[in-house]
Amino acid sequence: MRKPERVEHLYLDFDGFFASVEQLRDPALRGRPVGVIPYEGGHTCIIACSREAKAQGVKNIMMVEEARRICRDLVLVPQHPDLYRRAHNALVSEIASVAPIDQVKSIDELSCRLDSKQQRDPAAVGHAIKRAIRYNIGATITCSIGFAANRHLAKIAGATEKPDGLTIWRPELMPGPLLRLPLDDIPGIGQSMLKRLARARIGDVEGLLATEPKQLRAIWGNVTGERMWYALHGYAVEPPRSDRGMFGHARVLPPDQRSLADARIVARLLLTKAARRVRRGGYYCGSLMLWLRGFDRGWGDMMTLPQVNDDQAVLSALGTLWDRVAATMPPAMKILRVGVTLGNLTPAGSRQLDFLLADDAERLKWEAIGNATDTLNAKYGRTVVSIGPWEPPNGGNVGGKISFTRIPSGEDFW
Repeated sequence: MRKPERVEHLYLDFDGFFASVEQLRDPALRGRPVGVIPYEGGHTCIIACSREAKAQGVKNIMMVEEARRICRDLVLVPQHPDLYRRAHNALVSEIASVAPIDQVKSIDELSCRLDSKQQRDPAAVGHAIKRAIRYNIGATITCSIGFAANRHLAKIAGATEKPDGLTIWRPELMPGPLLRLPLDDIPGIGQSMLKRLARARIGDVEGLLATEPKQLRAIWGNVTGERMWYALHGYAVEPPRSDRGMFGHARVLPPDQRSLADARIVARLLLTKAARRVRRGGYYCGSLMLWLRGFDRGWGDMMTLPQVNDDQAVLSALGTLWDRVAATMPPAMKILRVGVTLGNLTPAGSRQLDFLLADDAERLKWEAIGNATDTLNAKYGRTVVSIGPWEPPNGGNVGGKISFTRIPSGEDFW
């Protein structure tokens, strides 16, 4: 395996991305502690917070009441997911004008692979990216950038100096900078892995680096541990190709729409959105999962589907699954969150029809209807045709909610 002798990767993480975009949108928010929330009013939590709020102890996924006790002048702003999507796309365009983007890891993280000229002066690349963002997008949006021989080390380096940091770990300096970090600052090492490492008498990064690749593979229980060893030792490690396994959506319900009837309406909308994404991705799905969450417990179930992607098939299955799940719940239960997942995906070109069902003609009819509705909705840029009622809840954003791991597309907001 190749071990680079130069800095080849940068990893960029935007600082308080969602809140900083809100500060860019509204100048009155600049310099103030901001917390982004799912909706106005009611018992809710901080989805994301600004660097000013973090400096006072506010954290993401903190209840609003607790956040206000910590920071009395906290400004709460309802989420604007489509704004974050557009900001992400604009930022990616600016960064790509400086360095070729290797991977977009999430809506607020990405990595770049440096060319031979950029490898000689990574600091200049970092400063050029920061200038492009500041002067072409806005000064409220800052980022922390790490440079290293591989993507994994660059990510760790970038996290050591926040916010608005720029950290370069040259191969000849390694592993010195790593040795100063606690083990749980290494991506992939959480609380459960810390316990496993402790049982193996590994309590710090120095001990982790002193192991052998096969030893870490045994501790992790899979090849991830071995890949971790090579990445931490500066080798050029590329992530394995991953295939999509599911399409899903979930939503926190507003305080005045937490009945079972309201939750069912939202579940239909979320499932329709998921089915549209399955079709756009060129897949068929073989399973449906439904889950509901109250304040102190949850309910859920799943069922097998015969490799479908049309709205009629999945909505019909949802009706059956909903009745099954609702039968196990108290009728007056308040639903805080609802989610649906279409899984067991098959690429369209590899679909195997169930010969026992013999419903090819029916399926073809509903698939043609689905394609026609998708075409009409795409033409007008919004949902003008749907199978059954289309009644988005207060606040909208069905299927296009704030997302840390997925970059929504424009179609998610139709």
